[in-house]
Amino acid sequence: MKPLLPLLTVGLLACCANLPSNAAPIQPPAPYGPVPTDRQLRWHEMEYYGFLHFTVNTFTDKEWGYGDENPKVFNPSAFDANQIVRTAKEAGMAGVILTAKHHDGFCLWPSRYTEHSVRNSDWKNGHGDVVREIADACRRYRLKFGVYLSPWDRNHAAYSKPEYIQYYRNQLRELLTQYGDIFTVWFDGANGGDGFYGGAREMRRIDNRTYYDWKNTWQIVRDLMPQAVMFSDVGPDFRWVGNERGIAGEPCWATLNVGDGVPGNTKANLNQGERPGSHWVPAECDVSIRPGWFYHASEDSKVKTPAQLLEIYYQSVGRGACLNLNLPPDRRGIIHENDVASLREFRRILDQTFDRNLARQARLSASNIRGQASEYHPRKLLDDDRYSCWTTDDAITTPELILQFRRPITFNIVGLRECLPLGQRIEAFALDQWKDGRWQEFAQGTSIGNRRLLRTPSITTDQVRLRISRAAVCPALAEFGLYVEPGR
Repeated sequence: MKPLLPLLTVGLLACCANLPSNAAPIQPPAPYGPVPTDRQLRWHEMEYYGFLHFTVNTFTDKEWGYGDENPKVFNPSAFDANQIVRTAKEAGMAGVILTAKHHDGFCLWPSRYTEHSVRNSDWKNGHGDVVREIADACRRYRLKFGVYLSPWDRNHAAYSKPEYIQYYRNQLRELLTQYGDIFTVWFDGANGGDGFYGGAREMRRIDNRTYYDWKNTWQIVRDLMPQAVMFSDVGPDFRWVGNERGIAGEPCWATLNVGDGVPGNTKANLNQGERPGSHWVPAECDVSIRPGWFYHASEDSKVKTPAQLLEIYYQSVGRGACLNLNLPPDRRGIIHENDVASLREFRRILDQTFDRNLARQARLSASNIRGQASEYHPRKLLDDDRYSCWTTDDAITTPELILQFRRPITFNIVGLRECLPLGQRIEAFALDQWKDGRWQEFAQGTSIGNRRLLRTPSITTDQVRLRISRAAVCPALAEFGLYVEPGR
């Protein structure tokens, strides 16, 4: 992947073609504060992907396995990686993350370093590999593939001892070298407690800030899969949002003060982020489509409805975070019919909502355009390019944008996006409609970042105004949209 910031600079300077031959190029704004890396930008572009919690727990009806499960209990009757990944694709997801190993230590691939894996299950007579099949299905359906590798292992005899770290890193290397491109490695924050531990059946505690030697463990990912992003409560690439309900804060800044930068730093404001923050560590909102993370037949009637999924979407993706929605395969090894039905209706509503941007019908005018260059004109807000933008002269931090329509339009969703390679610049904004001969405010907000979606009352007007009421430096806005969510 080519560096996006240089590409952005080239694009912004393309306005020179419209200037007199003796005119100096109009320089783009300088980036502000921490900015995303290329790998983080690739992750931001995904916005919405899936989690697949699947292991022995699926067959023992538990959420956390103890580690003493007989591998033979893992035996899906009709495992279908294509159905699982196709369901994610049809739901609009950009990728899936598979729980290759959960806290119980059971491995969904035939790891060379343990007997506690699919190799000793009855599924496919011990010749199966769930990681391989899901990874291959992702390639067929053009979805990105990621892995969850639990640092805690309630099965392994050496857990809490130094030699376990080598075991863990060996398995990390297996996953990063045998299954093609991996977009993320997800490191869970549950660490230490009671477990089987090779028959010891005891309580083991570790210092999760030091035990895993995280910086050297993370370096394995950087060396073997440079474009992969990593998750833990404080990153290093994206952070936990602080709850498992899928709800980002208001505001939700992409920056964070990470302290010493190792997991276990709970002083940071994970839900809202921190501004100013020392690092670009945006939030991921993880939530399950069911009450539990693993499949339980007792929850077949408790699948989140399309309306509930929409609420989560607008409070996660719509607040600048990425949404990681868990779809647990059932004991057959497929996504249950109830989950599929809810996802399809959810996707139908999203498609219908964002299929048409009413802002494209408008004539756009701004109180300031950087250097009066065409490449910074507000029409760049409508070109479907998140790396082009409307921006202003350096001294102008509170500009206004007006959209004028030939005839009144009706909308109930407003969408905004900042140009992320230039940093998170806008700190507050407001939206007005022209009504009864004057401007009347109908919405306001703070952070924008990767994407901001505001659900508003139904608005009918022939003019809309965006006011940037506070910004650290000149704003750089990449998208503006007006949409209609059906049935509301």
